[in-house]
Amino acid sequence: MLAPAAARSDAFTDAVLALNAGSYDAKVQAVDRLAALRDERAIPVLAAMADGRLFLRQSDGVLVIGDKQGRDYSLVGALDGQDHGVASSRELDKVKVNNRVRGAIRAALGRLQLQNPNPQHRRAAVDDMLRERSPEAAAMLRTALEAETDPQVRAAMAFGVAAMDLSGDDPDKSLAAIDLLAGSLDPRARGLLGQVAADPAAAPEVKAAAEQAIAAVERSRRFVELIANLYQGISLGSILLLAAIGLAITFGVMGVINMAHGEMIMLGAYSAFVVQELFRAFLPPAWIDLYLIAAVPAALVIAGVVGIGIERGVIRFLYRRPLETLLATWGVSLILQQAVRMIFGAPNRAVANPSWMSGGIELVGGLVLTWNRLIIILFCLAVLGAVALVLRFTRFGLEMRAVTQSRSTAATMGINTARVDALTFGLGSGVAGMGGVALSQIGNVSPNLGQLYIVDSFMVVVFGGVGNLAGTFVGAMTLGVLNKFLEPVAGAVLGKVVVLALIILFIQRRPRGLFAIKGRAVEA
Repeated sequence: MLAPAAARSDAFTDAVLALNAGSYDAKVQAVDRLAALRDERAIPVLAAMADGRLFLRQSDGVLVIGDKQGRDYSLVGALDGQDHGVASSRELDKVKVNNRVRGAIRAALGRLQLQNPNPQHRRAAVDDMLRERSPEAAAMLRTALEAETDPQVRAAMAFGVAAMDLSGDDPDKSLAAIDLLAGSLDPRARGLLGQVAADPAAAPEVKAAAEQAIAAVERSRRFVELIANLYQGISLGSILLLAAIGLAITFGVMGVINMAHGEMIMLGAYSAFVVQELFRAFLPPAWIDLYLIAAVPAALVIAGVVGIGIERGVIRFLYRRPLETLLATWGVSLILQQAVRMIFGAPNRAVANPSWMSGGIELVGGLVLTWNRLIIILFCLAVLGAVALVLRFTRFGLEMRAVTQSRSTAATMGINTARVDALTFGLGSGVAGMGGVALSQIGNVSPNLGQLYIVDSFMVVVFGGVGNLAGTFVGAMTLGVLNKFLEPVAGAVLGKVVVLALIILFIQRRPRGLFAIKGRAVEA
């Protein structure tokens, strides 16, 4: 435990005054003396000295801690902690430090913070002590490790002790430290072991053990990278899936190549931005975290209504004329982009993450699963499940599947195929709008947002099988993971080229994709 404030008053005063010694060597000695007292009053003094906020007041030679307020400093006594008024920078002389003194201060703060009630402060203290790596620091870490109860802090302390023992003179301790670091996923372990393996003064058995441990660390690091790439690939796949679900529906039922599908995604993202601004303007600040929940149905309705309007106003006149449909929907996409620029302006718009989507889960080896990506993956699966239920268990879904298999037979059975077409286009556009809400949580919103995903969406649909949700899911996840594994090797642009080439080769063998729908319309 830290010593009570009054226990070593005279020694504390002498050590604090020595911080303003004339030489840097004397300042380092004063820092060590102050840390050895284990007096909690030393923490703010040393922190202020490291930050350049410890001053000598010219008028009376008192050491003070200054916090800048405008052009002046509000002062607190370094010795008594009392308010010492305000002074300008001309009335104060800064206690100078160099890198060596700063290193000593960090190590001293680490030793003093080892008993802090806050686990995060204790972990930070271990990191500070690792910069010192002295026998005294190692002994203090061992003592603190025996009493530590927090698992994460214990792991950090054990790593710190091993790092300090690694460069010691005792081969047995060095070998034990190497064994511990060999199983560590801490990014620093590789560098520490490399120093030992390259040290000519190290014992032969220690160097050999270090080389074997480096190989073990490399295997662990590659495994962590594999997991990270897999997670990033699934995250990208979920985004591609959200963008492609609606396209798979419209393309499968209507056979329309809708080049304005990306703009439905963009409208959904701007819907999230508008709902966010409405919450900020008209509702109490405590409600802002709920804006995203309201933005999802808003995007579904807005993008769905616009999609129905496009189908009723343009596409229904161009069925069975694919080239003209493609050109017409491309023109619609340009109109929508320009309309958004006129309303919201060309600059990007920021949509903030709610507090419940901020942060993430830190796993081994520095791998962090961010909440926004995790929630988007779950949201994507929920949307896919909801669409599948609609298609499987509703009358509209039954009619849509009937039109997909044979439009003429469905019309003969009394199904209003024009109505099915309009609602299908609305559903596909609405799903794309919900995808835009998800995309707004991982990047800025711009009029060109949809264009970034339209090509990838078509690749997913063609690869998975036109009109098949299972194929769309498998295609999106496959392309997402494949992209993430190719990027480190070939680069982002070349990786996409390779993926496109692989898809072209694939559809030469399976023109209908992974999961082809069977029916008269498809087979005709």
